[in-house]
Amino acid sequence: MSADDANQRFDLELQRLEKRLDELVIICQQLQEENKSLKQRQDSLIEDRATLLQKNEQVRGRVEAMINRLKAMEQTQ
Repeated sequence: MSADDANQRFDLELQRLEKRLDELVIICQQLQEENKSLKQRQDSLIEDRATLLQKNEQVRGRVEAMINRLKAMEQTQ
């Protein structure tokens, strides 16, 4: 194997590695964007959950109050 052949093989391998590195950079950028989007979605879902829990507590309080009023009405009759 001559020095020219070795250099040529080295250059080809270097080009292959550069191409693969470029692909990995693109994948990394895509994953960062996806991660950001997922974090935003998670934050939104956490807020929605908190709102629903609060509404659930309000409804529970109203239902308990209605039950207590019904029981009181039953006892007076």
